[in-house]
Amino acid sequence: MPIPEDVTGDEIDKDVRQELQSLPKTLAEDVARNLVMVARLIDEDPEGAYGYSKVALRLASRVAAVREAAGFAAYANQKYSEALAEFRAARRMTGSAELWPVMADCERGLGRPEKALDMAGAPEVHKLDKAGQVEMRLVAAGARRDMDQLDAAIVTLQSSELASNSIQPWTARLRYAYADALLAVGREDEAREWFAKAVEADRDGSTDASDRLAEMDGVEFVDALDEHEGEGDSADVKTAAADAEAPEAPEVPEAKAAEAEADDSADDDLVDDEVDTEGDEKRDEQRDKD
Repeated sequence: MPIPEDVTGDEIDKDVRQELQSLPKTLAEDVARNLVMVARLIDEDPEGAYGYSKVALRLASRVAAVREAAGFAAYANQKYSEALAEFRAARRMTGSAELWPVMADCERGLGRPEKALDMAGAPEVHKLDKAGQVEMRLVAAGARRDMDQLDAAIVTLQSSELASNSIQPWTARLRYAYADALLAVGREDEAREWFAKAVEADRDGSTDASDRLAEMDGVEFVDALDEHEGEGDSADVKTAAADAEAPEAPEVPEAKAAEAEADDSADDDLVDDEVDTEGDEKRDEQRDKD
């Protein structure tokens, strides 16, 4: 797959670059450039990112960072079985529990929420940092909802991180999930409050909390372009209607115009005839006198 010339491979994280040092230099550069493309496209063009991840995987399948990138690209395309296999491979290579929450979410994607809940209670969770633990909580709450355990999902999300006024990278998503869970059981006033709190924390637009809040308040957004197009269509309809209702202008056929012109010409000829007749009479009188 073609890679833009401005992509050098130096853009990748230094830890990943260090992993690639085990490869020959040229190969390492090729792999790095493909990994850069995966990172660039994974949000806006998941299929494109997946394609680059497969190239990197073909070039360096024994590098943990490559297996992890391939896992996230597959995950973004909802290829959960493939993603889970790649995450497991990466975890075996590194021994890290960092991927545990996303692995559990793959189990949800495969229709196995019970497995995800088992993972949420596993010892690996204690090895996660704060962000990882919050992520695991979100996955566990989602699994509860998958199993129609709505009240349990709400309880799962209730935590010190949710109660904190401190804004962290996970705060908006945690508050959003809690608001959505409350709404699912009909606690609309509380849900609205938490959607508003999610909006306050969502500095990078990672959720659609503002849209959900507006929807609850009955606010409808109208696309300005569509509105103008509608006005144009309405104007066209009004013009057509006006044309249909307007009385027809009286016609002046060409024949009538020609007839009128002929009448004028005839009048002129009549005047000329009268003048000629009068002259003839005067000439006759003059001859009689002579």
